[in-house]
Amino acid sequence: MSQKKLYTTGLIISWLSIVLNIALFAIKFWVGILYNSVALIADAWHTLTDSISSFAVLIGIKVSMKPADEDHPFGHGRAELIATIFVGILLAIVGANFTYESILKLSSHESVEYGKYAIIVTVVSIVVKEMMAQYSIYFGNKTSSTSLVADGWHHRSDAISSVVILVGIFIGKYFWWMDGILGLIVSFLIFYTTYKILKEALSLFLGERIDDELKESIQKIGFDTFMRDLDPHHFLIHKYGHHSELTFHISLSGNMSLAEAHRMATQYENKIKEKFNIGVTIHIDSLDY
Repeated sequence: MSQKKLYTTGLIISWLSIVLNIALFAIKFWVGILYNSVALIADAWHTLTDSISSFAVLIGIKVSMKPADEDHPFGHGRAELIATIFVGILLAIVGANFTYESILKLSSHESVEYGKYAIIVTVVSIVVKEMMAQYSIYFGNKTSSTSLVADGWHHRSDAISSVVILVGIFIGKYFWWMDGILGLIVSFLIFYTTYKILKEALSLFLGERIDDELKESIQKIGFDTFMRDLDPHHFLIHKYGHHSELTFHISLSGNMSLAEAHRMATQYENKIKEKFNIGVTIHIDSLDY
């Protein structure tokens, strides 16, 4: 997918997410106030944070599309990772707040009686949020957009929390503590989503080792091209959003001329670039050194 198409897709998904989430928040918040339910209100604010995170994703994608410049020679792709980390931190704050609210609800022994509006709104929320989750995760994986995938999981956590609340609505009339417990469960789901989002984003930000499949493919390209084992080793890969830089070593005979060694390394680099669309730098080791 081209950079322009990626930006357009991210733009559409993010704006659609913002509009739908604001609408769902308004309806769910109204129903939560109507039944004085901390679980429904927590779910409503969880939905609103989706709008805020989608806006962060929007900014992250826009910045990541900026071309490389003198100050940022590898582009601005990591802006998406920053947006992803922001989404995770925002979720953690929301989860902590509703853990506190749920504990207060339980300590005061407040019970809640849910009505038909709670059921209708919750069912609608489950369907809409899961559709949004699948859409964001699908395009996020297709375009290697970590922020879109994170936003998709944010949607899914909201859908799952709504499922939990729907179950609670039907059995809540039998247990006074159900609303407070549901609030705690929703908070736990939010924390779990936060963990998954931040773990992946921070791992990419800190740097990861090269994928074994990519490494094997690169070694095969070298053997197929030059009909001999160049002993590719010491692989280092640096990911900058949609752009990656790879460096590794190959071993050549010390009797080979500098021009011939340079020609082979350049040919190897170009073949890898053509197949995987990543920047490559090869360091040459002498077998006779």
